[in-house]
Amino acid sequence: MFKDNKILVLGMARSGFAAASFLARVGNTVILNDGSSIDKQDSKQIEELKGLGVKLVFGEHPDDLLDKSFDYVVKNPGIRNDHKIIKQAQELGIPVINEAEMAYRLLPKDVCLIGITGTNGKTTTTTLTYNILHDFFGDRVHLAGNIGYPLISIIDSLKKDDIIVMEVSCQQSVNFDKFHPHIALVTNFSPAHLDFFNNSYDLYKETKCKMFKNQDKDDIAIINYDNSDAMEKLSHIKSQIKYFSSSKKVNGCYLKDNAIYYYDDKVIDTDVIKVPGIHNVQNVMASITIAKEFDVPNSSISDTISKFKGVEHRLEYVDTKKGVRFYNDTEATNIKCTQIALASFSNPTIIVLGGLERGQSFDDLTPYIKNVKAIIGIGQCRERVREFGEKNNIPTYIYEFLKDGFRKITDIMEKGDVVLLSPASASWDQYKECEIRGQEFKDLVKEIR
Repeated sequence: MFKDNKILVLGMARSGFAAASFLARVGNTVILNDGSSIDKQDSKQIEELKGLGVKLVFGEHPDDLLDKSFDYVVKNPGIRNDHKIIKQAQELGIPVINEAEMAYRLLPKDVCLIGITGTNGKTTTTTLTYNILHDFFGDRVHLAGNIGYPLISIIDSLKKDDIIVMEVSCQQSVNFDKFHPHIALVTNFSPAHLDFFNNSYDLYKETKCKMFKNQDKDDIAIINYDNSDAMEKLSHIKSQIKYFSSSKKVNGCYLKDNAIYYYDDKVIDTDVIKVPGIHNVQNVMASITIAKEFDVPNSSISDTISKFKGVEHRLEYVDTKKGVRFYNDTEATNIKCTQIALASFSNPTIIVLGGLERGQSFDDLTPYIKNVKAIIGIGQCRERVREFGEKNNIPTYIYEFLKDGFRKITDIMEKGDVVLLSPASASWDQYKECEIRGQEFKDLVKEIR
């Protein structure tokens, strides 16, 4: 499979590069096309692809690029299915898949694949699950997927009985066909990425659920009992279902008397958990439920969880300066993420909101702002932030750039405060990716004397 074929890889980024590199190495004719200019790419990756004989087409999507001689189009998950090249492929009868689906079809049959999806918490849950399993099983365990490691990039290193912990995004799920994890977990569903799904939340949920569609009675599905949307959409799947819940004793993992239980077995006390917020207690329960499928002992689970300080850029504790705690939650690019972040703190909070203008409203944050003492608005949508703050009688200061807003933060912050970068907005108005925004915030914190 995927040998001696002519394949168009559409879109560079991590998965496009990994897919093109792998396909060229195993004997395919590969053309990689990306609409951005070549000078915006990683020069080392470009040289590697050239050395492998990959034909590179950057800066445009030529109308005559695709014809019937192609066997596959492998697209970057971030490219929508209504892209003109994808439409051309469909008209020509050329199969369209993405890197994750392609890599799945190449997996050895004797490895165990764990797929973790959801709107919020999937990166934290994926990372913690990987840490628990890796601490116990060692290098048999591999991390892959939307977390930054394309599945195709680990294919050559897999051995019999290895375990893959994979974060699965909604964009990856769009082109799933044969993808079939042995264990599939959903953290929660809430409206997000709707611009990718024609503003249809139902389509978004249905796409997320495609990760479960090939499971059967020998597979395990793990669902957040407290999330009604996930419970409703996954009520008819064929796999064995287990749950995790912070509100009720369930068939699986649950919270009771400030401790987490798996069925009737106490696993850990919640004071072991270093990352803040009830949502992170749920993420921990999700990871424990997976770990128990592999009979990881409680002592090993507890040891790993006690050392876990969160995922970079996701409600990440940065430092304490002048008695003020700083948290970097730049990955909070939607309202739901920022709601979760605000609910994690009871201290007086200065929050940084704003970024890419998408016509968004911040009104859904209103029930969560009782501890907010000031708002810093940044980016294209800063005027919307000002309107929200003034409507709620919260001192609000707007600046185009984060660095200017940060100066105001250092003027108004007081001992005992929390400063929270949780923008509820994408970063593409000023940054190539939101991680750069988060790193700038951390650098500014370091500069405080």
